[in-house]
Amino acid sequence: MNPYKLLSVLLSYPSAELQQALQTEISFVSDQTHAWQSKLKELIDYLTQTDLITIQENYVTTFDRNSKHSLHLFEHLHGEHRDRGDAMVNLLHEYQAQGFEPTGYELPDYLPLFLEFLSLQDKNQAADLLSEAVHVIQYIADKLHEHNSIYASVLDLAVNLSPIAPVPLKVTPIRDMDEALETFGPNPKGVEPLLNSQINDVQIIKISPSQKRTGAI
Repeated sequence: MNPYKLLSVLLSYPSAELQQALQTEISFVSDQTHAWQSKLKELIDYLTQTDLITIQENYVTTFDRNSKHSLHLFEHLHGEHRDRGDAMVNLLHEYQAQGFEPTGYELPDYLPLFLEFLSLQDKNQAADLLSEAVHVIQYIADKLHEHNSIYASVLDLAVNLSPIAPVPLKVTPIRDMDEALETFGPNPKGVEPLLNSQINDVQIIKISPSQKRTGAI
């Protein structure tokens, strides 16, 4: 399995299908470097040997109930500011330009979805795109390590795949949706401003504070 795809699977919401798939990927991990083996063995053992309900409860507690652990990349950059909506539109356009059409209900900035997208790119393109997100990924990894989360190893390995080292991330405070509505007002449909964007006027928004690419995230 492509390493990006494996990391995507490991960070996805646990299911019986995921547990079964991981059983077939143990051989892949055993063929990797010692760093991959040592970092992933504990997590794969946990995901394949622990009852599913317990795993799911831990996943929700870790990622859904703690905003600092959120797997939505732009949440750490923009909070609930309308810029997050513009950034997600740009990222979705990047996916579509490369022939990747996300399915399901996950937002474009969901890290497992982003990693799945990288798994479909050639090595250089994947590394280039990852280098724009690595700063956010490192931030999430640091927060997971602070809570001794078993999932931190997956983020560590994603960072290790990047051709550039991450820089400290200046995190945008999470804004209350009521505050955002009061500040910006509702969109023409009267709903929350989070995804209120004019696609034709969107400017490219980078994940990275330092990288410069044309047509990037």
